[in-house]
Amino acid sequence: MPTLAEPVTLTFEDFWSWLLEHPNCILRAGTPETVVYDDDDLHWLFANENDYLVVQVLRGKRLMGEILVDPEPVTYVEGQSGDQEGEFVFELISESERDRVANYFFVLAHGFEDEKEGHSPARVH
Repeated sequence: MPTLAEPVTLTFEDFWSWLLEHPNCILRAGTPETVVYDDDDLHWLFANENDYLVVQVLRGKRLMGEILVDPEPVTYVEGQSGDQEGEFVFELISESERDRVANYFFVLAHGFEDEKEGHSPARVH
């Protein structure tokens, strides 16, 4: 499996539209305070609620976890290989003159560039 030697920087819009096409590739997602994990009998659902983007994990119709993403403060998205083989971490970065914070993260089974290379991830799309 290829690794990302250098971090990839994306606009939030490019990342989000790509992520919407890859919900079954998400291994986990979260914030600095919480993490929602994937499992074989769970599925990810995306929605819009007012000014927030909603990321939900469901078992059947039962809500198991939810993350509200506020896209307004996100300056860019940085993607790189994760600590585990086959994991790619995408951090949604909010940056100001004094601070740089990863407010949200998504860990996927493949990297962003794999789409262009025709990579077929281990997980089903």
